[in-house]
Amino acid sequence: MQVPFISLAELLYEENSFGVFVLVTVLLGGGAAALSGRAIALTWRPWWQVIAYSYILGAVVRFFHFSLFDGTLLSAHYFLVDSLVCMAFGFLGFRAARAGQMVTQYRWLNEPDGFLRWRRKPP
Repeated sequence: MQVPFISLAELLYEENSFGVFVLVTVLLGGGAAALSGRAIALTWRPWWQVIAYSYILGAVVRFFHFSLFDGTLLSAHYFLVDSLVCMAFGFLGFRAARAGQMVTQYRWLNEPDGFLRWRRKPP
């Protein structure tokens, strides 16, 4: 029995161009997700809301692929790919904003420990 070969390109995007995937999913969807993750963090809402908003943005990205580049609208596989990319960028935006909050608003307790982290100041 032979296992079918699936390339990384077929796994990530359905259009004939990798540039379309980068433009719509990564730049537009990922940028919007990073901004929504940042907004969630700045309003002190919990991290799990990033997941809910990422699924909404995944649907919007899938609609952009459908309407602009003749992609498949109702594809669970590509919807999950788009949503996971949005989720990754959303969590990056959330974590960067939360690290900035913890360092600036609690500067007597915390100090920066990189771009996405903070640590307690030594006593």
